[in-house]
Amino acid sequence: MDDREARKLLAAAVPANVREVCATLSKAGYQAVTVGGAVRDALIHRDPGDWDVASSAHPDEVMKLFRHTIPTGIQHGTVTIVTGKGAHTHVEVTTFRGEGAYTDARRPDHVVFGVPLIEDLARRDLVVNAIAYDPANDLIIDPFGGRVDIERKVLRAVGDAVARFTEDGLRVMRAVRFAAQLEFTLDPETEAGIAPALPSLARVSRERVSDELRKLLGSPKPSLGLTLAKRTRILACVLPELDARVGDVDTWLARIDRAPVELRLAAMFVPLHDRKRIIEIAKALKFSNAEAQLAGTLAAGMPLAGDPDPTPFSVRKQFSGLGREVATQLLALWRLEVPPLAHAAIGARVIGDPFMVKELALAGAEVMTALQLTPGPIVGRILEVLHAFVLEDPARNTHDQLLKRAQELEQELGR
Repeated sequence: MDDREARKLLAAAVPANVREVCATLSKAGYQAVTVGGAVRDALIHRDPGDWDVASSAHPDEVMKLFRHTIPTGIQHGTVTIVTGKGAHTHVEVTTFRGEGAYTDARRPDHVVFGVPLIEDLARRDLVVNAIAYDPANDLIIDPFGGRVDIERKVLRAVGDAVARFTEDGLRVMRAVRFAAQLEFTLDPETEAGIAPALPSLARVSRERVSDELRKLLGSPKPSLGLTLAKRTRILACVLPELDARVGDVDTWLARIDRAPVELRLAAMFVPLHDRKRIIEIAKALKFSNAEAQLAGTLAAGMPLAGDPDPTPFSVRKQFSGLGREVATQLLALWRLEVPPLAHAAIGARVIGDPFMVKELALAGAEVMTALQLTPGPIVGRILEVLHAFVLEDPARNTHDQLLKRAQELEQELGR
């Protein structure tokens, strides 16, 4: 893509409120550019997210120029400008800055305002994220060759990879996540910079790691990032138990790629196959209780080599312990396996059968009325036996058959 075509693409992509913010700063004598992921995404014909602005204006000067501002990260040079109501009406403006050391492996200890744009771009993680566009003057600033990398579909660190990754440990996860999201390859020298930075990654908060992992699993082909994460020991750093249990890597990756996005966390954890432990690990990584519970239940519900051959009864019984919604999700995972699972074929046949107590043709209230019983353990026991009776043969789920069986049970159990 030549410069004229790239400028035309970016000019059309920059939202009007972002363009107005840059124009106001430019008219006041400051340099103002859009930077980061939105610029990159626009150049690869990908829907840009939020547009961030970087400027030579100091935060105090930015706040003087605009009526409605929020000092969201003023200590790091960021001011949010409110340009209207609703979504995408806030524009973040960050002053060009240099940075001090990252002693916490996540944030700089201090920042220095007043540096030139090229120095501001030099502190970014990947070259494809270090492209700037000046909408007021229709200029692309690309000092490190980000557009060339986009054409080559390659990810390179800005400057020295070890330095970039060590100062902010989350950047190694961002690199493999971008590989999956953009379907780009990782430059060999950049990949070699990951291992020395793993101690920095270990110090990053679990919330930040979880956020990157969630984005990776939501990408078009997570295996592109997970292959790198496995090879570079990122997976061993953030999920050591899972890493140790992944045997057939190709099967593991293919399962995750095939799974619907909402089931990929479960697909990733299948090698562990320990519901309780998966839930503990997922919650420690700050996934929600619901996400952790679902991942643990589904991963543990996948058959292992040596499991007994499934029968319609055993599958209905397994489904009954899950509930219909989760059983349907488990069946979806079974259907993804290659070679095909006998569980999937049987599950597809029985998923429409009654397998929940609430689906019995005779409800608890009807049992009490028909048998003149009061609420108590005997009613629960009768329903439990009726449930097993129907799990064995769903054709038994008729009012008359269940009432007859309930009457027999009353005789057997006594009042």
